[in-house]
Amino acid sequence: MEYLKTYQKLNLKDDKKVIFDYLLDTLKDSIFTWDYFVDFKKVKQNIILVEKELNLMNVLIGKQNLEKEFLELIEEYPQVRKVLPILIALRNNKIREIKIIDDFEELNFENKSSLFDPTQELTKELKDDLLNFFKESGLKKLFENKDVKNLVDYCVGVEVGMDTNARKNRTGQSMEKIVEGMIKKFSEENNLEYIPQATQTKIKEKWGFEITLDKTNRIFDFAIFNKLKNKIYLVETNFYGGGGSKLKSTAGEYQYLADFLSNQKIDLIWITDGVGWVTTKTSLFETFSKNKYLFNIELIKQGVLKDIIL
Repeated sequence: MEYLKTYQKLNLKDDKKVIFDYLLDTLKDSIFTWDYFVDFKKVKQNIILVEKELNLMNVLIGKQNLEKEFLELIEEYPQVRKVLPILIALRNNKIREIKIIDDFEELNFENKSSLFDPTQELTKELKDDLLNFFKESGLKKLFENKDVKNLVDYCVGVEVGMDTNARKNRTGQSMEKIVEGMIKKFSEENNLEYIPQATQTKIKEKWGFEITLDKTNRIFDFAIFNKLKNKIYLVETNFYGGGGSKLKSTAGEYQYLADFLSNQKIDLIWITDGVGWVTTKTSLFETFSKNKYLFNIELIKQGVLKDIIL
């Protein structure tokens, strides 16, 4: 591995094992900020899409002849059918993927997505199925007992709960946000240019570089350009708070990408972090020992980009 001033500053020997141990010892166990937990902008946007139908359904709350009122509402306003899944915390696309048991004796499984499609004719059989959904899902009792006062407010809570499934994606976004702050400051201080979410087209248009990609849809988290050297550096980032079998293949994939770009005289800088790597350190070390540009947040903070790019 080439000797970097940053390692010298940290009193680290030019030894792969020593430097790798430092990388492991300085992995972050969290990069969470308060906006990681719920994306309220997304929640609001999802509610706006169904707000009208939810307000129409509010009239059912506390009704005496609820089943009759339920079917009459659906007949008069077919679009109401499309919002029924959200009331039990299901996305419509998920409904299309699952089958429901509607006969316990025969254990028959059947996809019920047609129930929630307003374009499907409301036959007697479909009405019976909708009533069965209404009762068996628990929604009928929810309406009868007035356990909710307003379905729009209720679905805000549902959306908040469902949004937790997107936290995994926001972990990557948090890592990109942290790294971009460092790259932005570094670029401004050293007369460099950078592009976030760098595609083949963006790089060609901005700097005139032709890059051959291993995947047609490849998007790099960042691209940095040093005008004095007429050289670009591509940056990929990720964070793994927990371990798993995926990490072993991830390390191999980034080594493959680094080699692929190296053949085009382009350097890949891989910035990864998270204590999840401790459980897969052997695989990470294999990549680290071959790829001189593998760092964590702490090494970027210590100025390792300066040693590489300037």
